[in-house]
Amino acid sequence: MKRAYFLMSFTAICVLASGLVFSQDDIEAYRLCQYCGMDRGAFGHSRVLVEYDDGTSEGTCSLHCAAIDLAINIDKSPKAVWVGDYNTKTLVDVEKAFWVVGGSRRGVMTKTAKWAFARREDAEGFVKKYGGRLATFDEAIKAAYLDMYEDTRMVREMRKIKSMMKTKP
Repeated sequence: MKRAYFLMSFTAICVLASGLVFSQDDIEAYRLCQYCGMDRGAFGHSRVLVEYDDGTSEGTCSLHCAAIDLAINIDKSPKAVWVGDYNTKTLVDVEKAFWVVGGSRRGVMTKTAKWAFARREDAEGFVKKYGGRLATFDEAIKAAYLDMYEDTRMVREMRKIKSMMKTKP
């Protein structure tokens, strides 16, 4: 009986640990965002990892790029979606995260920033310091979709300027 209990406990711990390891090693698995080319390690505080029910997954640099991935893969169902905690850069479940939309801190790939926090008090502290409003994941992803046109236009303009700077002597 003790042995069976030990084996069940050990198996459960291994399964949980393997999920955590996979979720935290996502930066090496998906070093660059496939949609914008940004280094996800440098943007650990905004990165997103989407795990689909068909066993595939994708890592992006931001909620903006994750929204693109979710739209492109409309026939797949997300099994789990993780986001980097703004302060610790560890992944947290997007549904359990405390989101801040807006504020004076520049967002990643967006004019209207969308940040995630593992702890409510961290999100509230951010709002006090930088502004914005507390939101749910549904509100944050909806804002990402509503901002998509302006954000895409902004990214194109920034790339155009960067390209012109490279070609000028």
